[in-house]
Amino acid sequence: MPVTVKVELFGIPRARAGVAQAISSGHKLGDVLSDMASRFPELANCCIKGRHLKPGFTANLSGHRFVTDPETLLSDGDSVLILSLDAGG
Repeated sequence: MPVTVKVELFGIPRARAGVAQAISSGHKLGDVLSDMASRFPELANCCIKGRHLKPGFTANLSGHRFVTDPETLLSDGDSVLILSLDAGG
């Protein structure tokens, strides 16, 4: 059974998706990225290609580490923050 995660969007990803956060599910980061891309086509056009983040974008897993590998395992209740690499200014 897939795990449920909160996906938070910051900067360009937020502007393209039109939402600040969403709920998604999947065992791996790539599953969540694929789900988000299918639900938010403008987010996909800008930031996601298949199960991968496009260059210039990263994800932070529950505030602990930055990840881009679509095979990164997720746990129920994790949060995934998607942002551009230049978001910090």
